[in-house]
Amino acid sequence: MAKEIERKFLVTNTSFISKAESSTNIRQAYISTNPDSTVRLRIKDSQAYMTVKGRNNGAERDEWEFSIPYSDACEMARKLCGGFSIDKTRYIVDHEGWKWEIDVFHGRHEGLIVAEIELPSAECQPPLPKFIGKEVTGDARYYNSMLSLNAGIPV
Repeated sequence: MAKEIERKFLVTNTSFISKAESSTNIRQAYISTNPDSTVRLRIKDSQAYMTVKGRNNGAERDEWEFSIPYSDACEMARKLCGGFSIDKTRYIVDHEGWKWEIDVFHGRHEGLIVAEIELPSAECQPPLPKFIGKEVTGDARYYNSMLSLNAGIPV
């Protein structure tokens, strides 16, 4: 089991795109959106993963992730997830030695851009890039699992 410690922010503009080291299209589908045990399928390129996450405790939560066959992930998403999915492009941006993951959402969440940074400890305070806006760490409306259940961008 790994401990995931991350902070999440809204992004104010797309200036990060020109600084991105890479980008990947991702589909995430949810078998369970229960806050105590979220179960997610992530399909990116020809790779697939199943992730189980425990309840959020501020910026920290338990997480287990497993590589699974791509065909199994596609079948499970189709048969078990009932359309509870999100589509996004993830950009990786280095800012002063810190790796930021910036998700540009598509489809019914078009216009939403969220940045996440994984931290070695909850006390860590990384330097914020200029495109970073309001912090939404711990705001359930911005959990990907909750976005999968709702149409549109949280207000």
